[in-house]
Amino acid sequence: MAPRADRIAASKPVVFVLALLPFAWLCLAALRGTLGPDPVAQLEHESGIWALRLLLATLAITPVRQVTGWHWLVRYRRMLGLFAFFYASVHVAIYLVIDLGGFWAQILDEIVKRPYITVGFLAWLLMIPLAATSTRALMRRLGRNWQRLHRLVYLVGLLAVLHFLWQVKYGETIAVLEPVIYAVIFAVLMLARVAVWLRARSAQPGRHAVEGSQHR
Repeated sequence: MAPRADRIAASKPVVFVLALLPFAWLCLAALRGTLGPDPVAQLEHESGIWALRLLLATLAITPVRQVTGWHWLVRYRRMLGLFAFFYASVHVAIYLVIDLGGFWAQILDEIVKRPYITVGFLAWLLMIPLAATSTRALMRRLGRNWQRLHRLVYLVGLLAVLHFLWQVKYGETIAVLEPVIYAVIFAVLMLARVAVWLRARSAQPGRHAVEGSQHR
């Protein structure tokens, strides 16, 4: 049984706080100086990994809803998507302001020379219109164009996974395994969507045939 609307509304602040906890932990660890021997790299990794996790959680809502019938999960999708953009923005800000030290001219060289930065930066840029059009008012105003625009999230997911895979140094077994796991999760989510799409397509001719026979 789906939770009532009031229960969902009451749970949203809890989800909001839980989604903020990794950011709070990063801030506290930075203040305490407990981020390890390379704090900047740790900040970049943690902010980026949480952006990817929340993005995958957003993409997982529809397949999980279709399998389980838990339609109430859709009510959390916008919040999770916005938090994914938030952590991605923190990730980019740490790289630009702290890692590059504010030398903005270097960013173009970095984008050209390092493919993983190219795809990562592109993923973040594509998230901007998705976050900007996440309000209900813009959903109504854009109509079907809103759905077309927000299909970019699949491309964002692919670019984010590639960004993580390509930045891994060879020979680091543990480091290699982590991005592969996220890549597999993304692939499974996309295959689940393709399966649903194919099932819907295969059901259409039968439905049209039935409708046609009813009108005869």
